[in-house]
This record gives sequence, C-alpha cells and structure tokens, in this order.
Amino acid sequence: MDTENARFNMIEQQIRPWEVLDPAVLALLATVRREDFVPAGLRALAFVDTQVPLLHADGASGPCMLEPKVEARLLQELQVQRHEKVLEIGTGSGFMAALLAHRAQQVFSLECRAELARRARENLRRAGVVNAQVLEVSAAEGARGLPAQAPFDVIVLSGSVAEVPRALLEQLKPGGRLCAVVGQEPVMQARLYTRAGPDAWSERHLFDTVTRRLEGFPEPSRFRF
Repeated sequence: MDTENARFNMIEQQIRPWEVLDPAVLALLATVRREDFVPAGLRALAFVDTQVPLLHADGASGPCMLEPKVEARLLQELQVQRHEKVLEIGTGSGFMAALLAHRAQQVFSLECRAELARRARENLRRAGVVNAQVLEVSAAEGARGLPAQAPFDVIVLSGSVAEVPRALLEQLKPGGRLCAVVGQEPVMQARLYTRAGPDAWSERHLFDTVTRRLEGFPEPSRFRF
C-alpha cells in the first residue's frame, strides 16, 4: 500500500469535507503516522472511513479507533494550545493521545484495558511522544476522571456516554473545554462543553455520529412508569 498517497486521500476526501480546515490540524494529520497505531492485522484499514476494532476477541463490539474524520473534527473543535493540560478518557490505540500531545503541554490518558494500555504506551514510545502519560485504571475510576491532576484545560472522551457526568465538567478550568459523544443509538451527538463559570457550562452541538460506549459510565434506567 502506498501509505503517503492513502494518507493524502484520507485528508482530502474524508477530513476536509467534514469542515476540518485548520491548517495546523491538517498538517498534524499528515505528519503523525496513523498506521502505526492500528493493530498489525488491520493496517489496511488505517486510512479507511470506518471505526477500527482494537481487540480481536471483542471484534467490532469492543473498543475501536474512531473514524479519522471524527478524530480530526474533535481535535479542531477543542483548539488545544501549547500551554494546556489535557485529560483523555479511553486511550485505545494511543493515536488521539498522540495528536493531543503534539498540541498540548501535557496529556494524561486513562485506559481500563491492560492490553490496550500496554499497546498505547508502546505506540507512543515508538512515535517519540514524551508528554503523554497512559494510566491504567478501572472502568469506574476512568468515569470519575482524574481529580488528583485537575483542573484541566481540555477533556476528551474517546467514546460515547449516555450523558457527561458533572464530576468531569467540574474538573475543567474556567474557559476549559470538554468534547464527548452523547446519547443513544441510532443517533448520538458530538458536543462541546465550555466552562463559563463556577457552576455554569455552555454546550454546543457539533455533529451526529455513533460510537462505541466507554466502559464505567452509567446508563439511564430502562424502566418507564
């Protein structure tokens, strides 16, 4: 496979049409080698507009890399700055952590699967990323964020949740941003939350999508009265 041509086509045919036009984001996507973060047997999917399964045993029902256009759009919307501290929940392959690390001062990424945490650390090491730290935590701990390192300028949920816990929103600095995919199938929404005050957050709908659930986050009751 001609990886450089495939990368160029991914950016021009998938990512730009999704309104990702920030030159710095596009340059980063052209530089960070996505194929190095995809499981070895699935590297042919590195530049395809699809979610890539990360654990063979779980297949498509388990943790996945987000589509390239979704990763790119979230990165653009967050507008991460070089002086900022970032928290990611759901490390997966480590690719999003790598993108964030190229723009931020420091990245903490939480992963509840030991195998994925190990792989992500190795992927980041091979990519020369030194300012992203992968922490292995339980699913329940991950859903609570990382209060010991709070507050954060940016928080990213690399997967979907039924709703964003207030405890995570409270870990944002004033002006801090949180991106998450929220809702239920068949339609979920990517949303951007910005902390406007001690007890105030603004919320903006970005786009509709569907992604795999993050483990450890509560689901709404299915009972109706």
